[in-house]
Amino acid sequence: MSFSKFVEHIATHNGVFSCGTVRGVIIDMCECLVEMLLEGKKVQMGELGNFWISLSSDGADKLEDFSASNIKAVNIVFTPGSDFENLIGRAQFNPVSSRTAQAATFKAEKAGAATVDLEAAKGTTKSVTPAETDADSQTGDTTKP
Repeated sequence: MSFSKFVEHIATHNGVFSCGTVRGVIIDMCECLVEMLLEGKKVQMGELGNFWISLSSDGADKLEDFSASNIKAVNIVFTPGSDFENLIGRAQFNPVSSRTAQAATFKAEKAGAATVDLEAAKGTTKSVTPAETDADSQTGDTTKP
């Protein structure tokens, strides 16, 4: 779901705040969150969860040899809050086609085809060489694909 669609969902879900207001609050929240994290603070956001940063660095033999150049990454850590507990108990699972089948269907639709050969798309069918086809037609063998 795109950010715009999510903002629209929030605005229509509540009905009190416009899309512009919701978008502004979320953008301001993100800017403030980054600011607080860079100050080294853990930000507790109630039922949403907690955010803080961790650093990845190259080690040094002595404290005097360690500097900011040793730091290689600043990572945001998120621990989900109570709103995210027991998601499996609240989720509904529906079977969907594989990505390969979806891609083959999309390709067939774009080409105007009425059917899709899923076995060929998955690469599970045995290729028949022209020599095999010729030999089959001469022997009358119709058992091969």
